[in-house]
Amino acid sequence: MPVLSEAIRAKSLLRAKPEKRSLPLEARMPNIKVFSGTSHPDLAQRVVDRLGIDLGKVVTKKFSNLETCVEIGESVRGEDVYIVQSGSGEINDNLMELLIMINACKIASASRVTAVIPCFPYARQDKKDKEPVTEYTSRAPISAKLVANMLSVAGADHIITMDLHASQIQGFFDIPVDNLYAEPAVLKWIKENITEWRNSIIVSPDAGGAKRVTSIADRLNVEFALIHKERKKANEVASMVLVGDVKDRVAILVDDMADTCGTICHAAEKLMEAGATKVYAILTHGIFSGPAVSRINNACFEAVVVTNTIPQEQHMKDCPKIRCIDVSMMFAEAVRRTHNGESVSYLFSNVPY
Repeated sequence: MPVLSEAIRAKSLLRAKPEKRSLPLEARMPNIKVFSGTSHPDLAQRVVDRLGIDLGKVVTKKFSNLETCVEIGESVRGEDVYIVQSGSGEINDNLMELLIMINACKIASASRVTAVIPCFPYARQDKKDKEPVTEYTSRAPISAKLVANMLSVAGADHIITMDLHASQIQGFFDIPVDNLYAEPAVLKWIKENITEWRNSIIVSPDAGGAKRVTSIADRLNVEFALIHKERKKANEVASMVLVGDVKDRVAILVDDMADTCGTICHAAEKLMEAGATKVYAILTHGIFSGPAVSRINNACFEAVVVTNTIPQEQHMKDCPKIRCIDVSMMFAEAVRRTHNGESVSYLFSNVPY
């Protein structure tokens, strides 16, 4: 009889449904390490907060001769490593720091090293211009290709970036490149913050951004316009011609980046002259170098909206017109999906919540 009762008890235990336990994220995402360079620690912290893990320990310092030294403070053997470093601030130092961090992780036996580069450095030097800006243009370097080679040689296995200046830069690499888009976050911001968005027109400040602008215009079901510009030399615009009707509409300028802001400020003046009621500018990468902030302060923008692929805290203090869209959740979701071997395509048209 005791043997029979034991057998019945064993069967009843098998039939009983196992109790579901919610595992902590560290248990569900083993073998992952996220490190931050010095260019944008705030974004890296937001990414790991979203993932529910801790930021990896790393010490970066400079010797007295300004050589960069990086020490990884924990074991990465067999780990899936992600290094967050944006192409902003002291670009050359930050790029060198990223290369050294990638190499340090690779030779410490990391199973895979992914460089998360929200703003890709040297992206504008992606070709030799057809019409020489100077007599030396024919001998200009294609620096974006050089950066791609450097990242590959350093040991990067995968690149995650956002809104490359030219999508063809992905072809400079022989490793996988995920080029995320700020467009879903931009659409969300427009619908939530511009009440008269249905009476808006999306404007590209140059012919190169026409594809980006038409995509946003189609999603919002509004019209688009573009401004044709001619440059005499880099960062200086010679003339501008508006193609499209902006009269009595809210004009929304959209571009992938703004550096000295000469182009978008001239474009805003042109739009107001053409009869636009308000002008907004939405840019993925707000570099804002040189006289950019003072130009925006003096321009006729309602708001200049940028993402936090580049640190914007100081710019927002100096200019009340600058607003910031947080895209850390897109990078965090890209990291999570890459680590788990899931598709990243969802992020091309949706903002993760």
